[in-house]
Amino acid sequence: MKALVFNGTLHFSDTYPTPRLKKDEALIKISMAGICSTDLEILKGYRSFRGVPGHEFVGIVEKVNGGNQKLVGKRVVGEINCGCGTCDYCRRGLENHCPHRTVIGIEGRNGVFAEYVALPVKNLHNIPDTMSDEEAVFVEPLAAAFEILEQVQIKSDDRILVLGDGKLGILCGLVLGTKDARVLVAGKHSDKLDSVKKQGIESVIIDTLPARKEYDIVVEATGSPHGLQNALQFVKPRGTLIMKTTVARSTPMNLSSIVVDEIHVVGSRCGPFVPALKALVNRKIDVRPLITEIIPFSRWRRAVVRARDRNSLKIIMDMRGAGLNKRL
Repeated sequence: MKALVFNGTLHFSDTYPTPRLKKDEALIKISMAGICSTDLEILKGYRSFRGVPGHEFVGIVEKVNGGNQKLVGKRVVGEINCGCGTCDYCRRGLENHCPHRTVIGIEGRNGVFAEYVALPVKNLHNIPDTMSDEEAVFVEPLAAAFEILEQVQIKSDDRILVLGDGKLGILCGLVLGTKDARVLVAGKHSDKLDSVKKQGIESVIIDTLPARKEYDIVVEATGSPHGLQNALQFVKPRGTLIMKTTVARSTPMNLSSIVVDEIHVVGSRCGPFVPALKALVNRKIDVRPLITEIIPFSRWRRAVVRARDRNSLKIIMDMRGAGLNKRL
């Protein structure tokens, strides 16, 4: 099969082995794949990953080895963590933290920058006919934003600051905006911030934001190795700091203010697909303005360059032959 392969450098292969299915796994032909910031960090050495990167996708099930044969021919998205199913974490419903897990395109399992991917049937979610492929690509990152609501109770009088106007920062702002609280998204690019303004969320250029500790909840989604240190300038004493950034490199920092101000720090990663799907189906959240460009897989080099461009939001690769090449 055709695939992008990372072995220290990213290259194209047209003879990469098609996945062999284990029991209760499905073979999915990828229709579209999104490039996210974690993928770009992978290409810098994050997690020392080797293989096919990519984890945001929509595709069609071509084959199932056991399990639910009714999935064949269905359009699906998939949860990216594959737990062992037998350890204490998995038995407690914490497969995302299974010490033996594989994660597509990130940890020990090939990802979706290829014609096919294999995933356990239990990881798959059907996509309704009313949802476009472009929207379906956003289910996984939108679920990551919804994870915040699983971890933190939002009160009506909370002041919430989201730092970062990249894809994930904007999605976090849109999800938090569905709650009865005051949400502000801060970033560096006015055109990106317009995408949250148009959906009723306040935004501000971060350089104009006073560094005062006046927010009950701060979401750090800048993708910067200095993000944690910078975010601590805005959290109230006994407030909550939610960390969304994953970077290949870290930077020395003084964390004493976490102790002095008794800050509650929450790491936040993958999240629930069901509320993300519902939000898209019900048009509660519109992700279409976040699409910068859809690029055919044959032009994968351009797709990676565009994804690295800080003026871009979501870059999607169309894996269906020549595909589309349009700016939305």
